[in-house]
Amino acid sequence: MEQRINVQGMTCLNCQKTVKEKLEAIDGIDTIEVNFEKANAQFQTSNPLPIEQIAKQLGPKYTVSDAGSGITANFDKNNKHMSKWKALTPLWLIFSYLIFATLFLQQFRTTLEMAMYDFMGLFFIVFSFFKFLDLKGFPDSFAQYDPLARKSRLYGQIYPFIETLLGILFLLQKGLLFSLLTTVLLLSITTYGVMKSLMNRNNITCACLGTTLKLPMTEATLIENILMITMALVELVGFWL
Repeated sequence: MEQRINVQGMTCLNCQKTVKEKLEAIDGIDTIEVNFEKANAQFQTSNPLPIEQIAKQLGPKYTVSDAGSGITANFDKNNKHMSKWKALTPLWLIFSYLIFATLFLQQFRTTLEMAMYDFMGLFFIVFSFFKFLDLKGFPDSFAQYDPLARKSRLYGQIYPFIETLLGILFLLQKGLLFSLLTTVLLLSITTYGVMKSLMNRNNITCACLGTTLKLPMTEATLIENILMITMALVELVGFWL
């Protein structure tokens, strides 16, 4: 597919050459055309690239915006750490909600085991809800780091439905063995992709809350996945004892 971007900061042919060379260094980009006079660039790519990733690649000299949506990004390495964690504010709020909702449900529960099932159920229900907000765009965003979604678009399309099903089963405490094994398997695959992206320092969007919130991929994604896998493994041990 063709992707068009506006690039502010190019002032000469040398800038044009520099921008083109930096774009060529991004995996998955082909047939690049850059025009400094029109301050734009276009290229072919298998999956749409996040504006943030392109901005990071070009550096702080250039401001990049999507020609279609108008979303703008500029990579400032001095403010990267602070802005990255600030961008995760919706995630912290959602986790706070999940914790309080789990505690509320414990009025009707009696064990830590039940509390963990409640948390996992609420986690999947809430996270799948945000994926449904842009069901069409989610598979492409998810495929940026999930190995299975990269190989099968169908998997990315049905993933929100799988999360919803798991959430319902955990809350109802039905089909628990199936739900726990599925959680460990699918989140392990995703976690591998997240770890690989973090190690490669890929500046991509995390699809854990869909595409609407535009959350950056950070260690927080890794932590949330490991937390869910750990709880599922603990429950599996208890299930078989």
